[in-house]
Amino acid sequence: MKGIVLHGTGDVRYENVADPVIEQPRDIIVKTLACGICGSDLHLLHGTMPPVLGEQPSTYCIGHEAVGEVVETGREVSALKVGDTVIVPAAVGCGRCRPCLRGNIKKCENNGLGVFGFGTGLGGCQAEAVRVPAGDVNAMRLPEGVGVEQGIALTDNLPTAYCAILGARIHPGCSVAVIGLGPIGLMAVELALIMGAETVYAIDLVEGRRARAAGLGAVALDGKDAVDSIREATAGRMADCVIEAVGSDLTMELAFELVGVGGTISVLGVNTSLKFRTPFPSLIKGVTIAANFFTEVSRYWDDLVPLIQHKRIKPEQFVTDRIPLSDGAEAYRKFDRREAGTLKVVLYPGE
Repeated sequence: MKGIVLHGTGDVRYENVADPVIEQPRDIIVKTLACGICGSDLHLLHGTMPPVLGEQPSTYCIGHEAVGEVVETGREVSALKVGDTVIVPAAVGCGRCRPCLRGNIKKCENNGLGVFGFGTGLGGCQAEAVRVPAGDVNAMRLPEGVGVEQGIALTDNLPTAYCAILGARIHPGCSVAVIGLGPIGLMAVELALIMGAETVYAIDLVEGRRARAAGLGAVALDGKDAVDSIREATAGRMADCVIEAVGSDLTMELAFELVGVGGTISVLGVNTSLKFRTPFPSLIKGVTIAANFFTEVSRYWDDLVPLIQHKRIKPEQFVTDRIPLSDGAEAYRKFDRREAGTLKVVLYPGE
Protein backbone atom coordinates (compact mmCIF):
# COMPACT_ATOMS: atom_id res chain seq x y z
CA MET A 1 0.00 0.00 0.00
CA LYS A 2 0.98 3.68 -0.14
CA GLY A 3 1.60 6.14 2.68
CA ILE A 4 3.42 9.29 3.71
CA VAL A 5 6.89 8.45 4.98
CA LEU A 6 9.19 10.74 6.94
CA HIS A 7 12.79 10.44 5.76
CA GLY A 8 14.33 13.02 8.06
CA THR A 9 14.02 16.71 8.74
CA GLY A 10 11.92 18.41 6.10
CA ASP A 11 11.60 15.32 3.92
CA VAL A 12 8.25 13.51 3.51
CA ARG A 13 7.45 11.25 0.57
CA TYR A 14 4.48 9.33 -0.80
CA GLU A 15 5.73 5.81 -1.30
CA ASN A 16 5.19 2.12 -0.62
CA VAL A 17 4.80 1.00 2.99
CA ALA A 18 4.09 -2.42 4.45
CA ASP A 19 0.47 -3.55 4.49
CA PRO A 20 -0.93 -3.80 8.04
CA VAL A 21 -1.76 -7.30 9.25
CA ILE A 22 -3.59 -8.77 12.22
CA GLU A 23 -0.95 -9.33 14.92
CA GLN A 24 -3.17 -9.96 17.94
CA PRO A 25 -6.68 -11.46 18.13
CA ARG A 26 -8.18 -8.13 19.24
CA ASP A 27 -6.72 -6.16 16.30
CA ILE A 28 -8.70 -4.63 13.49
CA ILE A 29 -7.49 -3.41 10.09
CA VAL A 30 -8.98 -0.10 8.98
CA LYS A 31 -8.98 1.08 5.37
CA THR A 32 -8.42 4.82 5.54
CA LEU A 33 -11.19 7.04 4.17
CA ALA A 34 -9.60 10.30 5.32
CA CYS A 35 -6.61 11.33 7.43
CA GLY A 36 -5.49 14.65 8.85
CA ILE A 37 -2.24 16.56 9.17
CA CYS A 38 -1.76 17.84 12.72
CA GLY A 39 0.46 20.58 14.08
CA SER A 40 2.30 17.88 16.04
CA ASP A 41 3.31 16.32 12.74
CA LEU A 42 5.30 19.47 12.02
CA HIS A 43 7.45 18.79 15.10
CA LEU A 44 8.32 15.46 13.50
CA LEU A 45 8.96 17.17 10.16
CA HIS A 46 11.23 19.73 11.81
CA GLY A 47 13.00 17.17 13.99
CA THR A 48 12.02 18.95 17.22
CA MET A 49 9.83 16.31 18.87
CA PRO A 50 11.50 14.67 21.89
CA PRO A 51 11.49 10.85 21.70
CA VAL A 52 9.01 10.57 24.56
CA LEU A 53 7.83 7.13 23.44
CA GLY A 54 11.26 5.73 22.67
CA GLU A 55 13.85 6.13 19.96
CA GLN A 56 12.40 6.60 16.52
CA PRO A 57 13.70 4.88 13.37
CA SER A 58 15.24 6.90 10.57
CA THR A 59 12.17 6.48 8.34
CA TYR A 60 8.57 5.68 9.20
CA CYS A 61 4.99 6.31 8.11
CA ILE A 62 3.52 9.26 9.96
CA GLY A 63 0.10 10.61 10.92
CA HIS A 64 -2.24 10.00 13.84
CA GLU A 65 -5.66 11.15 12.65
CA ALA A 66 -7.87 8.78 10.63
CA VAL A 67 -11.42 7.77 9.88
CA GLY A 68 -11.86 4.57 7.94
CA GLU A 69 -13.70 1.35 7.19
CA VAL A 70 -13.06 -1.88 9.06
CA VAL A 71 -11.88 -4.44 6.50
CA GLU A 72 -10.59 -7.19 8.78
CA THR A 73 -11.01 -8.20 12.43
CA GLY A 74 -9.17 -10.50 14.80
CA ARG A 75 -11.00 -13.50 16.19
CA GLU A 76 -11.65 -11.83 19.58
CA VAL A 77 -13.22 -8.66 18.16
CA SER A 78 -16.94 -8.57 18.91
CA ALA A 79 -18.16 -4.94 19.02
CA LEU A 80 -17.05 -4.03 15.49
CA LYS A 81 -17.54 -5.80 12.20
CA VAL A 82 -16.23 -5.57 8.66
CA GLY A 83 -17.87 -2.63 6.90
CA ASP A 84 -18.17 -0.40 9.98
CA THR A 85 -16.91 3.16 9.61
CA VAL A 86 -14.77 4.03 12.63
CA ILE A 87 -12.85 6.87 14.21
CA VAL A 88 -9.26 5.99 15.13
CA PRO A 89 -7.92 8.05 18.08
CA ALA A 90 -4.42 9.46 17.94
CA ALA A 91 -3.34 7.38 20.95
CA VAL A 92 -4.46 4.02 22.32
CA GLY A 93 -4.09 1.83 25.39
CA CYS A 94 -4.26 -1.88 26.10
CA GLY A 95 -8.07 -1.79 26.24
CA ARG A 96 -8.24 -4.21 29.17
CA CYS A 97 -7.16 -2.48 32.39
CA ARG A 98 -9.45 -0.21 34.39
CA PRO A 99 -7.66 3.04 33.49
CA CYS A 100 -7.83 2.28 29.76
CA LEU A 101 -11.50 1.36 29.94
CA ARG A 102 -12.12 4.77 31.53
CA GLY A 103 -10.08 6.50 28.81
CA ASN A 104 -7.09 7.13 31.09
CA ILE A 105 -4.65 5.51 28.70
CA LYS A 106 -1.63 7.30 30.16
CA LYS A 107 -2.20 5.20 33.27
CA CYS A 108 -2.34 1.93 31.31
CA GLU A 109 -1.39 -0.87 33.69
CA ASN A 110 -0.18 -3.18 30.91
CA ASN A 111 2.30 -0.90 29.16
CA GLY A 112 -0.08 -0.64 26.22
CA LEU A 113 0.17 3.09 25.58
CA GLY A 114 0.93 3.90 21.96
CA VAL A 115 0.62 6.75 19.47
CA PHE A 116 0.10 6.26 15.76
CA GLY A 117 2.66 7.65 13.36
CA PHE A 118 5.64 8.13 15.67
CA GLY A 119 7.57 5.10 14.45
CA THR A 120 7.52 3.49 17.89
CA GLY A 121 5.25 0.48 17.48
CA LEU A 122 2.10 1.63 15.71
CA GLY A 123 1.93 2.48 12.02
CA GLY A 124 1.10 5.89 10.65
CA CYS A 125 -2.46 6.89 9.78
CA GLN A 126 -1.43 8.86 6.69
CA ALA A 127 -1.64 5.66 4.72
CA GLU A 128 -4.17 3.58 2.85
CA ALA A 129 -4.77 1.37 5.89
CA VAL A 130 -3.75 1.01 9.52
CA ARG A 131 -3.78 -1.68 12.23
CA VAL A 132 -5.63 -0.70 15.40
CA PRO A 133 -4.88 -2.80 18.50
CA ALA A 134 -7.78 -3.69 20.82
CA GLY A 135 -10.13 -2.34 18.18
CA ASP A 136 -13.30 -2.88 20.21
CA VAL A 137 -12.06 -0.32 22.73
CA ASN A 138 -9.62 1.85 20.80
CA ALA A 139 -11.83 2.61 17.79
CA MET A 140 -15.33 4.08 17.84
CA ARG A 141 -18.00 3.46 15.26
CA LEU A 142 -18.74 6.79 13.55
CA PRO A 143 -21.78 8.05 15.46
CA GLU A 144 -25.04 8.88 13.72
CA GLY A 145 -25.09 12.51 12.67
CA VAL A 146 -21.29 12.82 12.64
CA GLY A 147 -19.55 13.22 9.29
CA VAL A 148 -16.13 11.98 8.25
CA GLU A 149 -14.41 15.36 8.63
CA GLN A 150 -16.07 15.87 12.00
CA GLY A 151 -14.71 12.44 12.87
CA ILE A 152 -11.23 13.60 11.87
CA ALA A 153 -11.60 16.45 14.39
CA LEU A 154 -12.50 13.89 17.07
CA THR A 155 -9.28 11.92 16.47
CA ASP A 156 -7.15 14.61 18.13
CA ASN A 157 -7.74 18.34 17.55
CA LEU A 158 -11.18 18.74 19.14
CA PRO A 159 -10.46 16.65 22.28
CA THR A 160 -7.17 18.53 22.66
CA ALA A 161 -8.99 21.86 22.56
CA TYR A 162 -11.60 20.57 25.00
CA CYS A 163 -8.97 19.26 27.40
CA ALA A 164 -7.36 22.72 27.38
CA ILE A 165 -10.76 24.31 28.06
CA LEU A 166 -11.21 22.08 31.10
CA GLY A 167 -7.67 22.84 32.25
CA ALA A 168 -8.36 26.56 31.97
CA ARG A 169 -11.37 26.20 34.29
CA ILE A 170 -13.62 28.19 31.99
CA HIS A 171 -16.99 28.99 33.57
CA PRO A 172 -20.03 31.14 32.77
CA GLY A 173 -19.29 34.84 32.86
CA CYS A 174 -15.51 34.57 32.74
CA SER A 175 -13.12 36.25 30.33
CA VAL A 176 -10.84 34.09 28.19
CA ALA A 177 -7.81 34.82 26.04
CA VAL A 178 -6.82 32.26 23.40
CA ILE A 179 -3.32 32.73 22.00
CA GLY A 180 -2.84 31.13 18.60
CA LEU A 181 -5.67 30.60 16.13
CA GLY A 182 -4.72 27.47 14.29
CA PRO A 183 -7.40 24.76 14.06
CA ILE A 184 -7.09 23.79 17.73
CA GLY A 185 -7.03 27.39 18.92
CA LEU A 186 -10.15 28.20 16.91
CA MET A 187 -11.88 25.11 18.29
CA ALA A 188 -10.95 26.34 21.77
CA VAL A 189 -12.54 29.70 20.96
CA GLU A 190 -15.75 27.99 19.83
CA LEU A 191 -15.85 25.74 22.90
CA ALA A 192 -15.13 28.59 25.33
CA LEU A 193 -18.09 30.53 23.98
CA ILE A 194 -20.57 27.66 24.27
CA MET A 195 -19.32 26.96 27.80
CA GLY A 196 -20.48 30.40 28.87
CA ALA A 197 -17.45 32.68 28.63
CA GLU A 198 -18.67 36.29 28.58
CA THR A 199 -15.78 37.46 26.42
CA VAL A 200 -13.20 35.53 24.43
CA TYR A 201 -10.17 37.43 23.18
CA ALA A 202 -8.71 35.64 20.17
CA ILE A 203 -5.08 36.51 19.52
CA ASP A 204 -2.99 35.85 16.43
CA LEU A 205 -0.60 37.66 14.12
CA VAL A 206 -2.45 36.46 11.01
CA GLU A 207 -5.36 38.68 10.01
CA GLY A 208 -7.30 35.92 8.27
CA ARG A 209 -7.26 33.76 11.37
CA ARG A 210 -8.40 36.66 13.51
CA ALA A 211 -11.29 37.17 11.10
CA ARG A 212 -12.27 33.51 11.56
CA ALA A 213 -12.37 33.98 15.32
CA ALA A 214 -14.37 37.18 15.04
CA GLY A 215 -16.89 35.25 12.97
CA LEU A 216 -17.32 32.88 15.90
CA GLY A 217 -18.11 35.77 18.24
CA ALA A 218 -14.68 36.47 19.73
CA VAL A 219 -12.89 39.78 20.12
CA ALA A 220 -10.01 39.44 17.67
CA LEU A 221 -6.68 41.01 18.61
CA ASP A 222 -3.27 41.25 17.03
CA GLY A 223 -0.64 39.78 19.33
CA LYS A 224 1.25 43.08 19.39
CA ASP A 225 -1.76 44.92 20.81
CA ALA A 226 -3.26 42.22 23.03
CA VAL A 227 -1.87 43.28 26.42
CA ASP A 228 -2.91 46.92 26.14
CA SER A 229 -6.28 46.10 24.62
CA ILE A 230 -7.23 43.56 27.29
CA ARG A 231 -5.93 45.81 30.07
CA GLU A 232 -8.15 48.62 28.82
CA ALA A 233 -11.19 46.39 28.25
CA THR A 234 -10.99 44.84 31.73
CA ALA A 235 -9.99 47.97 33.66
CA GLY A 236 -6.70 46.29 34.50
CA ARG A 237 -8.16 43.00 35.76
CA MET A 238 -6.88 41.08 32.69
CA ALA A 239 -8.22 37.68 31.63
CA ASP A 240 -9.58 35.06 34.01
CA CYS A 241 -8.42 32.20 31.79
CA VAL A 242 -5.70 32.00 29.15
CA ILE A 243 -5.18 29.20 26.65
CA GLU A 244 -1.75 29.05 25.01
CA ALA A 245 -2.12 27.21 21.70
CA VAL A 246 1.15 28.04 19.93
CA GLY A 247 3.98 26.36 21.78
CA SER A 248 6.68 29.02 21.98
CA ASP A 249 8.46 30.82 24.79
CA LEU A 250 7.25 34.21 23.49
CA THR A 251 3.60 33.18 23.62
CA MET A 252 4.07 31.75 27.10
CA GLU A 253 5.48 35.10 28.20
CA LEU A 254 2.42 36.75 26.64
CA ALA A 255 0.15 34.38 28.54
CA PHE A 256 1.69 35.48 31.83
CA GLU A 257 1.07 39.11 30.90
CA LEU A 258 -2.57 38.47 30.03
CA VAL A 259 -3.68 36.42 33.03
CA GLY A 260 -5.32 38.15 35.98
CA VAL A 261 -5.35 37.57 39.74
CA GLY A 262 -6.27 34.00 40.59
CA GLY A 263 -6.44 33.15 36.90
CA THR A 264 -5.42 30.01 35.04
CA ILE A 265 -3.10 29.43 32.10
CA SER A 266 -3.81 26.26 30.17
CA VAL A 267 -0.95 25.22 27.88
CA LEU A 268 -1.70 22.99 24.92
CA GLY A 269 0.88 24.23 22.40
CA VAL A 270 3.74 21.72 22.41
CA ASN A 271 6.77 23.69 23.54
CA THR A 272 10.01 21.77 23.05
CA SER A 273 12.16 24.64 24.35
CA LEU A 274 10.63 25.44 27.76
CA LYS A 275 13.11 28.24 28.34
CA PHE A 276 10.54 30.76 29.53
CA ARG A 277 10.57 31.89 33.16
CA THR A 278 7.58 32.15 35.47
CA PRO A 279 7.38 35.87 36.37
CA PHE A 280 7.37 36.71 40.07
CA PRO A 281 4.16 38.79 39.77
CA SER A 282 2.32 35.69 38.55
CA LEU A 283 3.23 33.95 41.80
CA ILE A 284 1.94 36.92 43.74
CA LYS A 285 -1.30 36.82 41.74
CA GLY A 286 -1.81 33.14 42.53
CA VAL A 287 -1.81 32.00 38.93
CA THR A 288 -2.45 28.31 38.19
CA ILE A 289 -0.65 26.70 35.24
CA ALA A 290 -2.17 23.59 33.67
CA ALA A 291 -0.45 21.81 30.81
CA ASN A 292 -1.14 18.73 28.73
CA PHE A 293 0.89 17.99 25.61
CA PHE A 294 -0.66 14.53 25.21
CA THR A 295 -4.45 14.34 25.20
CA GLU A 296 -6.27 11.10 26.01
CA VAL A 297 -8.54 11.55 23.03
CA SER A 298 -11.22 8.92 23.59
CA ARG A 299 -11.73 10.08 27.18
CA TYR A 300 -13.67 13.11 25.91
CA TRP A 301 -15.75 11.58 23.12
CA ASP A 302 -18.87 11.19 25.28
CA ASP A 303 -18.84 14.95 25.95
CA LEU A 304 -18.03 16.10 22.43
CA VAL A 305 -20.09 13.83 20.18
CA PRO A 306 -23.46 15.23 21.39
CA LEU A 307 -22.22 18.78 20.80
CA ILE A 308 -21.53 17.87 17.18
CA GLN A 309 -24.78 15.94 16.75
CA HIS A 310 -26.80 18.87 18.07
CA LYS A 311 -24.79 21.35 15.96
CA ARG A 312 -23.55 23.27 18.97
CA ILE A 313 -20.06 23.08 17.51
CA LYS A 314 -18.94 22.68 13.90
CA PRO A 315 -15.28 21.61 13.86
CA GLU A 316 -15.45 20.74 10.17
CA GLN A 317 -15.65 24.46 9.37
CA PHE A 318 -11.91 24.71 9.99
CA VAL A 319 -11.03 22.23 7.23
CA THR A 320 -9.67 24.44 4.47
CA ASP A 321 -7.72 22.03 2.27
CA ARG A 322 -8.78 18.63 0.94
CA ILE A 323 -5.86 17.02 -0.86
CA PRO A 324 -5.21 13.55 -2.30
CA LEU A 325 -2.92 11.41 -0.16
CA SER A 326 -0.68 11.06 -3.20
CA ASP A 327 0.00 14.82 -2.97
CA GLY A 328 0.86 14.53 0.72
CA ALA A 329 4.35 15.96 0.36
CA GLU A 330 2.98 19.13 -1.19
CA ALA A 331 0.22 19.22 1.44
CA TYR A 332 2.90 19.24 4.14
CA ARG A 333 4.73 22.09 2.44
CA LYS A 334 1.50 24.08 2.22
CA PHE A 335 0.64 23.40 5.86
CA ASP A 336 4.16 24.13 7.06
CA ARG A 337 4.28 27.47 5.23
CA ARG A 338 0.90 28.41 6.73
CA GLU A 339 -0.21 29.63 3.35
CA ALA A 340 -2.93 32.26 3.41
CA GLY A 341 -6.25 30.68 4.29
CA THR A 342 -4.80 27.29 5.24
CA LEU A 343 -5.96 25.86 8.56
CA LYS A 344 -6.82 22.16 8.71
CA VAL A 345 -5.57 19.87 5.94
CA VAL A 346 -7.32 16.55 5.30
CA LEU A 347 -5.82 13.94 2.98
CA TYR A 348 -7.96 11.53 0.97
CA PRO A 349 -6.51 8.21 -0.23
CA GLY A 350 -7.55 7.06 -3.67
CA GLU A 351 -8.14 10.53 -5.05
